[in-house]
Amino acid sequence: MGNDLGDTRKLEDDLLDLVSQEAMVRRDKLTRQAKLEDLDMASADFVMILMAIEEKYGAYISVDNELADLKTVQDLLTLVTRKIVETEA
Repeated sequence: MGNDLGDTRKLEDDLLDLVSQEAMVRRDKLTRQAKLEDLDMASADFVMILMAIEEKYGAYISVDNELADLKTVQDLLTLVTRKIVETEA
């Protein structure tokens, strides 16, 4: 995947679909500015999301270290997108 904005947007849309499915959160609630704490996702949901990301994209993200500072859906997308790009590099 190149650094093309269209590629990034497509990846982010795919990730939002994955988060919606794994955390059982309605897709329309996953706006980029939505606060993660307001989405009623349990820590187990994050584990399922990260496992699905690792399975689909091969990118590992630590639940303990890397998720601690995330506040919004955009923060999550930025972290995951960066990890996927690093994995593919």
